[in-house]
Amino acid sequence: MSRVPRRPAPAESITRARTGLTSDLRGRQRRYLMAMLVRTVCVVLMAATWNRWPVLAACALAGAVVIPYVAVVLAQAHWRQQRGARHAVAPVVREEPAARVVLEPTLILPPER
Repeated sequence: MSRVPRRPAPAESITRARTGLTSDLRGRQRRYLMAMLVRTVCVVLMAATWNRWPVLAACALAGAVVIPYVAVVLAQAHWRQQRGARHAVAPVVREEPAARVVLEPTLILPPER
């Protein structure tokens, strides 16, 4: 009886590995903060130019309204790309749950005197 040698599981490629949750969250927070800073500049620009250049003020207002939507959509789109297929490094072994023991209530009375 000859034994056929098993092939070891292929090693996980670091280029296919997903970024960690903390670094992904940090990057999304940084992008969102930058978008909100640009939105703040748009609001200040709108307030400063409302009477003098109404067209510029209207463009700044449109930017202030559209930027939050775009920032959230881009953050979610990036997150979906990062959520790709997970590659298991080790096989998952599921164990059977332990048998449940039903405990009956017990009344403990003090000794009679």
